[in-house]
Amino acid sequence: MTTDVVRIRKLQRLGPWRLKLWFSDGRAGEWDFSDLARRGTPVTRPFEDPAYFDRVFLEFGGLTWPNGYDWAPDALHADMKAAGVLKVESAAA
Repeated sequence: MTTDVVRIRKLQRLGPWRLKLWFSDGRAGEWDFSDLARRGTPVTRPFEDPAYFDRVFLEFGGLTWPNGYDWAPDALHADMKAAGVLKVESAAA
């Protein structure tokens, strides 16, 4: 049995700590990352500034920031699926 690796194909910034994400399985959804700003650890402290959060980019299909912090796309997809926020949508737009 093979399992396709889920990657993020596209992102859109929606506001402070909010992103819309399009995944390689054809699903998309919006997610609030504000909990990242509240963690208070040395690596997450920069996220207290929404402008820093907005410096997010895609690297190897995952969310990544300049300080090296990244978010595994498969774990994020699973969380978003469990929350019921994913729906089938094309990333072509």
